[in-house]
Amino acid sequence: MQLAHVLGTAIATVKHASLEGRRLLVVQPVMADRTTADGDPQLAIDTVAAAVGDLVVITSDGATLRGLLGSDTTPARWSAIALVDSPALPSQM
Repeated sequence: MQLAHVLGTAIATVKHASLEGRRLLVVQPVMADRTTADGDPQLAIDTVAAAVGDLVVITSDGATLRGLLGSDTTPARWSAIALVDSPALPSQM
């Protein structure tokens, strides 16, 4: 699991059948400081109704995602599984 900022959404006119009707988020994984980027932006399946600017928890747990999508052959890797209520670090509160 990793923290990520939601940068926006992605639209695909042609996609794998397991992704039909699913909302795709463009997310930027971040380090523990919640500001430093940790790698390249990724696509994640939205399971929490996240909005642009939200801080979310993403996971690459394949079993969970395959179960959620009902497909053993889905090409999806990341899914947003939680919204972070307080974007501030505990030391900043």
